[in-house]
Amino acid sequence: MTLSEPAAFEPLSRQSTAELIADRLREAITRGRLAPGDQLGEANLAAQFAVSRGPLREAMQRLVAEGLLRSERHRGIFVVELTETDVHDVYRARKAIERAAIGEILGGDARVAWARLGAPIDAMAAAAQRGDAAAVADADQQFHEVLIECADSPRLSRAMRTLLLETRMLLGELHHAYGDLHEQVAEHRALRDAIGAGDEVLALRLIEEHMDDAVRRLLARRVAGPARQS
Repeated sequence: MTLSEPAAFEPLSRQSTAELIADRLREAITRGRLAPGDQLGEANLAAQFAVSRGPLREAMQRLVAEGLLRSERHRGIFVVELTETDVHDVYRARKAIERAAIGEILGGDARVAWARLGAPIDAMAAAAQRGDAAAVADADQQFHEVLIECADSPRLSRAMRTLLLETRMLLGELHHAYGDLHEQVAEHRALRDAIGAGDEVLALRLIEEHMDDAVRRLLARRVAGPARQS
C-alpha cells in the first residue's frame, strides 16, 4: 500500500531531542533506576541515547534546574539525595497544601471530589492485588494530584507541581516501607470516605496522620539500611 502523498515530518530539533532525553532521565530518576548519588557520565549516556553531548548537556541542565540533579564543579552531575531534612520539608509543605485543598473541597460539593478520587483508589487497589509496588506509587501520586485539582485553586496546583517530582522519588522509597501494599489503599480509602461524608475534622486528621506516617516510615527504612532499588 502506498500513500498518495508522502507524510511530512519535521526533523527533530536540538531542543526537542533535549526534551526527550530529559523525559527519559526524569523517569529513570523518579522510578529509582538511577539511584540517589549516582553520577551521570556524559560519554556513556550520549552513546546510549545515540546523540551528541550538546542536547544531553541541555537535558541534564533542565533536571538540575528542576532539582533532580546536582552539578559539582570539577566532579560532574549526580542524582540528588533527599536528606532527612528534605523529607521533613517535602511532607510539611504537602501537608499545608493538602489541608488547604481539603478545606476548599469541603466548602463546596464534596461529592464531586469523592467521585473523582475513586479512580486512583481503584487503580491502587488493583496494583496492590497484583503486588505491583511501582503502580501503587503511581496511583498514590495520582490520588493526591486529583485531590488538589478538586480544590479548583490554580495556586495550590502550582505549589503542588513543584513538589511532585521529589514526592515521586520518595514514593519510590516509601512503597518498600509497607509490609502490605493494601495498607496504602486503606489509608487513601479512609480519607476519601471522610471527604465524601463532609467530615472536615476527620479528613484533616487523616491527612496529617498520612503525611506524618510517611515521614516515619521513610526515615525508619533509611536507618534500617534498605537495599538498593532495582
